[in-house]
Formats: sequence, C-alpha cells, structure tokens
Amino acid sequence: QVQLVESGGGLVQTGGSLRLSCAASGRTFSSYTMGWFRQAPGKQRELVADITSGGSTDYTDSVKGRFTISRDNAKNTVYLQMNSLKPEDTAVYYCNARIAVLVRGTGSWGQGTQVTVSS
Repeated sequence: QVQLVESGGGLVQTGGSLRLSCAASGRTFSSYTMGWFRQAPGKQRELVADITSGGSTDYTDSVKGRFTISRDNAKNTVYLQMNSLKPEDTAVYYCNARIAVLVRGTGSWGQGTQVTVSS
C-alpha cells in the first residue's frame, strides 16, 4: 500500500494561488492514477482532479481553468496548482492513489491539508 503525505495548504485571499504537493512512497508510483479530493465542513468528499499513469487529466467543473494537476514520476510526487482561488474552495484537500482497476474514490489516502480562502 502506498503512503501519501500532502503539503502546501494554508490561508490565502480570494484570487490568490497555492500549490499542493503529495509525496508518495513505493517504487510503483508511475503506475497509479493520482487524484486530489476535497471535503468542506458538512459536505461530502468530492473529486477535484485526477491524472492517470498516462497523463490524462480530469477536473470537476468548478475548478476547470483555475486548477492544474500534474505529476513528476521521478520524484514520486503529484501537484495541484490552484489559481484564482475562491472562498468556496475552502476545504481539506486529500491526495489519493489508486490502481486503474479500482473505482474512483477508493485506494490509498493522505492525511489531508487545509486550504482556507478568505473573502
């Protein structure tokens, strides 16, 4: 099972930017689909973006054009660049790793990192 450690969260004003990082253990990082999910207080965890082993990406509609997911297989790291942040982006952001045959939302999870966007 892969171990995941997120970093890069914090407090930012509306319109600001943050970059989240997720470092993964193990030698098979390149074979995983990596994702970022978020959970706001009182809401269900939702997918923000994911990236396959082949580099294909998918985003939830609310972040398209503002967020970019990328991966560096040499560093076993996945990133989430978040621009033009809005108060509604405030949530705990979780990194996820899964093999392709698993259903989205399953697999291994990091501990989460808080992102707070002030208005």
